[in-house]
Amino acid sequence: MENNKILFITGAFVSSNCWDEWRTYFEASGYTTMAPSWPHKNASAEELRNRQPDAAIAANRLQGLTDYYAEIVRQLPEKPILIGHSIGGLIVQLLLQRGLGRAGVAIHSVPPKGIFTLKLSFLKAGWGALGFFTSTKKSYMMTFKQWSYSFANGMTTDQQTTSYYKYAIPESKLIVRDTIGNAAKVNFKNPHAPLLLTSGSDDHSIPASLNYSNYKKYRNSNSVTDYKEFEGRNHFVLGQPTWQEDADYILAWITSKIV
Repeated sequence: MENNKILFITGAFVSSNCWDEWRTYFEASGYTTMAPSWPHKNASAEELRNRQPDAAIAANRLQGLTDYYAEIVRQLPEKPILIGHSIGGLIVQLLLQRGLGRAGVAIHSVPPKGIFTLKLSFLKAGWGALGFFTSTKKSYMMTFKQWSYSFANGMTTDQQTTSYYKYAIPESKLIVRDTIGNAAKVNFKNPHAPLLLTSGSDDHSIPASLNYSNYKKYRNSNSVTDYKEFEGRNHFVLGQPTWQEDADYILAWITSKIV
């Protein structure tokens, strides 16, 4: 298989090892994969939690993070397939705007600037991370209670606990705020490489309605843009017991769009 590189782009609040099973899955299908950590996050989840509050993580910004992944892409011999989750999904959309991906998959993507909802679960899940009235020089660490609501709702207590200690890490409040600013701006009319947006019916952090609104914005781009909602998926979709069903669908989509 030629030109078969996949770049996995991690979202906020989680360690890049959230892609481990996905990487094994796609590598078994002949792809080569990479899932680089965000700047200042190249350590285990436990170590990063022990550093909380972490001023270096707190200083991360969306523009810088997008440029960081853009530089990784530019250093590759050919354009990769981009697969991102949450803010990673937003970065997939931003990189496709720059012509830096062969195709893109945005899993439960944080939407670009201008797409918003007043749905209570969205506001409740995101309010703490925005960190209004708190110092942006200190990173934000989600509590287990917040994780259970925002990421792992619908899972057993044991599954929520295991996932929290394996993946949850401190985050930059500024990056979360940047998702509603110009750093998250997409010109939806621009042509782009094939893009798949997926959502989950049970996602508290990024409700499916937001992802569908995101998808509809591309209707005048004259480029391939597809949408799929999965039943029963929460925001921790990458690690739910059903993750391989999502991966199966994404693999089939990639295979159908990449000749």
